[in-house]
Amino acid sequence: MPFELILTSGPNSALPHGRPTERTIHPGEPVLIDIGARISGYCSDFSRTICLGKELKTESYQLSAIYDIVLKAQTTAIEGIESGMNASQVDQLARIVIKQAGYGDAFGHNLGHGVGLAVHELPGLASNSSDLLLDGMVFTIEPGIYIPGWGGVRVEDMVVLENGKAKLLTRSEMVSFQLSATH
Repeated sequence: MPFELILTSGPNSALPHGRPTERTIHPGEPVLIDIGARISGYCSDFSRTICLGKELKTESYQLSAIYDIVLKAQTTAIEGIESGMNASQVDQLARIVIKQAGYGDAFGHNLGHGVGLAVHELPGLASNSSDLLLDGMVFTIEPGIYIPGWGGVRVEDMVVLENGKAKLLTRSEMVSFQLSATH
């Protein structure tokens, strides 16, 4: 494993690099999972936020809305990436979506980072990064919204820049939460 597993829930998921605790996971709250693997010396990095339980609570609806914002920010960034862009431009694509939704102050980390022989390498996708994105680079796109006392949502995927565009390397289905009385 290239890094220690992150598995946090409820208010603890508001800590982007929180550590697992003995806290019980409750239905309707965010559960943030960040995992990776090392194969033939190369690293991977992947995060998802899930919600357990069939009970519909106010928190579940808030989680669904925030998840959709984070997913839209990620999709916007991935679709907007082009070879030759400055990494700060990509960070801005996602940050604008989150800011327009009213959560600009709740996205307190960089959009992503390079992944290779180390789990954190260049390029750094940050608001102040001057790194140039070029074909062949592998990096994460991981926007998040973190609300102290409530919890956090992050959706992280790895991409490779190929033929001028970002290609997803991770295979988890990217869908929004679907909440209804029948689930």
